[in-house]
Amino acid sequence: FGSTRGMWPGRAGALPAAIGALCRALPPGSRPAPETFRLAKFNRPEAVRAGEAGTDPPDGYCTQIRFVKSVLRYHGYGRPEFYQLPSDGSQGSRELLLAFSWLLNRINLLEQLLTANRVKIGDEASVCTVSRFFCLSSPSHQLDVDVRYLQWLNGRLRFKWRSLHVDRQEQCKLLHKIHSYTSGCHMDQTIGHFSVTETDLIRQPDSYKQLLQLLESETSRLEAFLEWKQLEPVYWHWMVKSRERTLPDEREFCAAVRTITEAVKLKLSDLKYHCAHKKNGMHGSYRLVFKDKRSEPITNVNATEVISKLQMEEATLKRELKRLQEECRHKLDEIAEGLVGVICIPPIKR
Repeated sequence: FGSTRGMWPGRAGALPAAIGALCRALPPGSRPAPETFRLAKFNRPEAVRAGEAGTDPPDGYCTQIRFVKSVLRYHGYGRPEFYQLPSDGSQGSRELLLAFSWLLNRINLLEQLLTANRVKIGDEASVCTVSRFFCLSSPSHQLDVDVRYLQWLNGRLRFKWRSLHVDRQEQCKLLHKIHSYTSGCHMDQTIGHFSVTETDLIRQPDSYKQLLQLLESETSRLEAFLEWKQLEPVYWHWMVKSRERTLPDEREFCAAVRTITEAVKLKLSDLKYHCAHKKNGMHGSYRLVFKDKRSEPITNVNATEVISKLQMEEATLKRELKRLQEECRHKLDEIAEGLVGVICIPPIKR
């Protein structure tokens, strides 16, 4: 993979360890070999199929490539060279590596995959109370569509919605029975009852082996994720160096872009902090906990919200620190101008 001794002294093999941890943190069905990253760095065609594996698209390799491109376009990836790649998978492994790295940084890909593939022991429900506004523009040309066909689609949609509503009501009734019948049996008093999975383990004790395997697999992915977070700077250093060697004329441009990106992130974080609502709407999966009227309310703490709030506060403190540094610099300049025959030498940057 190349040497990282200059940046990480005393840590031989840090880059292979970082890429290995990255691969182990991915779900088993979407886990390329670490060698694939080295092949993609040199734009080897055999790394294309391995790079696009595990995206869970429809059947067909050409359909798979179109699916990957549509996902990147949906998330805002704007590199035109990526979308100009052929659909036969004959080339483009380096572009895939850049796109994959962009997803890692832009949408926190590993965190999302860990959340989507985690073992769910408790009963959960998807909740969304976030207000969203959509602006529907009228089409620029007239659409020749049969009204009866639209009425048929509307009726079919209503029927599906009613069927889904009935199924959810039946599911809620069954969950209520399990939660009420097992009330007071759980070791965790904040929950107080068993979930469907826990009840099934009591009825079928032999099924714990499969659950144990899933938990061990998830634990290994979490351990790999923690290792990846420690070695993540090694990976980005390798990506930047690879990019600079590929395009040596863009080194100054890349450095300027990184500086501007950091400044923009700081301003955006501060803007989000000032523009955020006092009470954010609920969005995502939440565990269902049965509580009667006599029970005390439970205060849930969402780790993602806490981390986001701390990041916003960090951005505000950084902005304040930068402002104070500028004030100190101006004051020192004024003092230095009044000193005759004295040369002020700034400290060496480390």
